[in-house]
Amino acid sequence: MKKYAVGVVGATGMVGQRFVTLLENHPWFQLTVVAASSRSAGKTYQEAVGARWAMTTPMPQEAKNLVVLDAVADKEKIAAAVDFIFCAVDMKKEEIRALEEAYAKLECPVVSNNSAHRWTDDVPMVIPEVNPEHIKVIDAQRKRLRTQRGFIAVKSNCSIQSYAPALHPLRPFGIEKVLVCTYQAISGAGKTFETWPEMVDNLIPYIGGEEEKSEKEPLKVWGTVENGKIVPAEHPSITAQCLRVPVSDGHTAAVFVTFQNKPTEEEIKAAWKNFQGRAQELNLPSAPKQFLQYFEEPDRPQAKLDRDLEGGMAVTLGRLRPDTQYDYKFVGLSHNTLRGAAGGGVLLAELLCAEGYILPR
Repeated sequence: MKKYAVGVVGATGMVGQRFVTLLENHPWFQLTVVAASSRSAGKTYQEAVGARWAMTTPMPQEAKNLVVLDAVADKEKIAAAVDFIFCAVDMKKEEIRALEEAYAKLECPVVSNNSAHRWTDDVPMVIPEVNPEHIKVIDAQRKRLRTQRGFIAVKSNCSIQSYAPALHPLRPFGIEKVLVCTYQAISGAGKTFETWPEMVDNLIPYIGGEEEKSEKEPLKVWGTVENGKIVPAEHPSITAQCLRVPVSDGHTAAVFVTFQNKPTEEEIKAAWKNFQGRAQELNLPSAPKQFLQYFEEPDRPQAKLDRDLEGGMAVTLGRLRPDTQYDYKFVGLSHNTLRGAAGGGVLLAELLCAEGYILPR
């Protein structure tokens, strides 16, 4: 098949770097353009990133000599050169909203890692295994933008990947309320221990805006498309507390849940084991074969041991047991820069291509 020509806008940051690594040898996508701020424009990608390369794997050879374009000033040139872009820029939210909409109006589909458009009601916020049907709202978005090809689709916040997918196949039991505490890796802040030595032997009980996202974003993911808009679900009620912990990669969640129709532990484990989403049905290149993986061992999942399962695209679960205040409690783990960020973006792009929303020019 002819590969899609792809651009990464915001390519020099940590998530942008992860996109670049994931596009190396991708069977559908060819990295064609890298773009960043005006400070990096005109340099080769290798020169622009320099010592800030944060990945554990070497910089892909195909990316090293690409000349970095200006994400803002060169958007017409970028849009003309690619079939779609991944967007992972570090800008103010209103600037990101304007930039992503500008690309869409240039007939360039945008698959965004940013939060700026997550609450735009005709922009789908998609976990491909959970709410793939939300991409249908793109038809209404294109009417609003007056575009033929262009649109914006976003992935959800990285932290909800560690618990919302696990709750999703349990929704038939009537989830009433959820309490979740997330323990989030420093890469979620775009940091490593070398660049953030203050995090060594430390824990910070605050991540700006994260608790609101953790409580509200699952409701949009579980919402319905009505009259060209996504209407968030009204239930369950979710309360969250989010902490930054000294872990390089991997967000862990301690989850407490109460049901209207309380299932047995065996029913919950079976629901997790048997769950397959649209990504698995389509056999998308980045889709994990077993999306939800449960460990019986009492000390799993562990970030260091389990975050890279299925290329970092699986969600691992453990410690399911009864609770004294809620019906059950369990622990979830997801790789925040793979499943939670760039990997989730690549999987979303694969879904959009497979379903015909992104076509080669």
